[in-house]
Amino acid sequence: MAAGELGHSGGYYFRFLPQKTFQSLSTPETTSRLRQWSMLGRIKAQAFGFDQTFQVYRKDDFVMAFFKDPNVIPNLKLLSDSSGQWITLGTEVKKIEAINVPCTQLSMSFFNPLYDEDIVRENGHIVKCLDSFCDPFLISDELRKVLLVEDSEKYEVFSQPDREEFLFCLFKHLCLGGALCQYEDVLNPYLETAKLVYKDLVSVRKNPQTKKIQITSSVFKVTAYDSVGMCYPSTKSHEQTFSYFIVDPIIRHVHVLYHCYGVGEMS
Repeated sequence: MAAGELGHSGGYYFRFLPQKTFQSLSTPETTSRLRQWSMLGRIKAQAFGFDQTFQVYRKDDFVMAFFKDPNVIPNLKLLSDSSGQWITLGTEVKKIEAINVPCTQLSMSFFNPLYDEDIVRENGHIVKCLDSFCDPFLISDELRKVLLVEDSEKYEVFSQPDREEFLFCLFKHLCLGGALCQYEDVLNPYLETAKLVYKDLVSVRKNPQTKKIQITSSVFKVTAYDSVGMCYPSTKSHEQTFSYFIVDPIIRHVHVLYHCYGVGEMS
C-alpha cells in the first residue's frame, strides 16, 4: 500500500516513546507544587520519534501527519471535557494550527526585571496589591499584574518579544495555574519549576564553531480541529489550556507538553 493511501502527508512516520519520562514533572517537589497550583493530574508530557528530516517551514505538514499517524492516535493523551478522564483523540483531525513560539533563552536572568522593578522583593517575596479580576484570574499581587494587565504601569518590563518566548510562556502558565490555584508568596517555586521543565523539554548543543551553547529545538503551540470545531487540546479554549510541540530535529524527537485548565488533584 502506498503511504498516500494511509493518509500520510509528507511522508513523516511517528513512533510513541513511552520509555522517555519527564522527571521534571514527577519529582516529589514538583508534584506538591503542581497540586498547590491545581495542575496536578492535568498536565502531561509525552515523547514521540519521527523518521524524516524536520524543516520548520513544513511545520504544518509535520503536525498534520502527526495527528493522522497510526502510532500517535492510540497514544496521544488529552483530558475529556465531559468525564475529566485521560482519553485519546477519538475524532479525525481536519485542520491544524501550529504557531511558532520563539525559544532562545539560555538563562534564568531573563526574569531579573521582576526584582529590578519592585514586583518581587530582594528576599524573593512577591509584592501584594489590592485584589482585582482579569477574567477568570484573581490578581492579588504585582506578579500577576505584570503577567495579565496590559495597561498596568509595569507591564512594559517584559517586551512583546520577551513575552512570546517559550520560557516566559511556561513561567506564566505555572504562575496562573488551574481552577483552584493557590498562589505562592515567593517567586522561587515558579522559577525553579519553569527551569526544570524547560531543561527537560528543550534540547541544547555546543556549536562546534563558536563553542557557544545553543538551543536546537523548535517550539509550536498546537491546536487541532475536526469537522465540528476545535478538538485538541480541548473542545473549550482557555488561556491555560495548551499543547506545545517541542521538536528536536537532531535526534528526531517531538515532546508534547499538554495542560487542560480545571480542578487538579487535591490529595
